[in-house]
Amino acid sequence: MRLESINVGRAETISLGNKSHRTGICKYPVEGPVSVGINGIAGDAVLDTKHHGGPDQAVYAYSADDYDWWAAETGREYVPGMFGENLTIRDLPSDMNVGDRLLIGEVVLEATAPRIPCDTLATRMQDRGFGMLFRQAARPGIYFRVLSGGEVLTGDAATMVESADHDVSILDLFHYKYRLTHTPDDLQRLLEAPIAERMRVEIEKKLEALA
Repeated sequence: MRLESINVGRAETISLGNKSHRTGICKYPVEGPVSVGINGIAGDAVLDTKHHGGPDQAVYAYSADDYDWWAAETGREYVPGMFGENLTIRDLPSDMNVGDRLLIGEVVLEATAPRIPCDTLATRMQDRGFGMLFRQAARPGIYFRVLSGGEVLTGDAATMVESADHDVSILDLFHYKYRLTHTPDDLQRLLEAPIAERMRVEIEKKLEALA
């Protein structure tokens, strides 16, 4: 795997129809060494802190290969940072397991959750139906927590270290979000993995309601 682009967001207002969003989803490639800490990429704007950012979703990565897939499917150009990812990585698997790690130089990242599409992404793409397209594509990108910080540089190699402790995948969590019914066993299985805290709280509430 190779780090193709490091992308940093700035606060911008984007609009679609009569709806506007003040957001940090618009991220742009930067040059030179970039610091990665427990709360993510240095200088990156995160405005919707209810749904994004924080230690368990500190870094969002997207596969350059998945962008190639989108381009082939839609005939549209996709550039690094377009989906709001911090890291665009060549050969990044679409579906890692929660707990799998990426090593980029001295930086260690641990997979925690998928990206769930929202109105902000649809506005960014100027397509009200993009959330459904994103759901159907099942190529959500991956959120990571930072286990060890440091500096990264475009062109750095990335190495995946698979976790032997869990078998909950990023796509398991992605598909969970769209299921209308759940069983206690299914929910408990998801909770056994080191998933992002926002998703953990949500699943625990569903499990409590079933009980």
